[in-house]
Amino acid sequence: MAAGLLFLVCAVAVLYSTKAQDSYDGLPEIYKKGVDLAIKQLSTHAKVQHHYRFLRTVEKLEQEDVFHVKYLFHHVHLKPTRCAKGATETDPQRCPFRNDRPLMDCAICFKAFEDQIKDEPNPYVHCIQRPRLTEEMKQARLQHYRQMIYHTGSPTLLSRSSR
Repeated sequence: MAAGLLFLVCAVAVLYSTKAQDSYDGLPEIYKKGVDLAIKQLSTHAKVQHHYRFLRTVEKLEQEDVFHVKYLFHHVHLKPTRCAKGATETDPQRCPFRNDRPLMDCAICFKAFEDQIKDEPNPYVHCIQRPRLTEEMKQARLQHYRQMIYHTGSPTLLSRSSR
């Protein structure tokens, strides 16, 4: 009986990990690049002890100007894995999620053209452990996105005229 229950728990964990990988695979290419940027920054931070993989999208905002330049805001949850920090493994069977550590809550904000992240303005990545995220931090993230759009002179509906 106990062995059957353990098998069921393991099977659910594998399906859950596979679903998270599927959600990453289902992201548009430019959003994947933003998630990869956040994971790369986390892996280079001295205080971060774990390897992370994409778990889910919380929110996406996107604005496109008349020149097909996009301004993107992607709020995601990353989950620690059992792989060593700096690992490049993305296979959920080889690098399963761990459930004894909090999620990393990340906001990625950047300018893109033809599915490439532009260097100007600098991409903004803010990650913090989920329990430590405050409402002020959430507002600051959104304000950064709004300022990026405003400072680059992106046309808005208010600046367009209709005839």
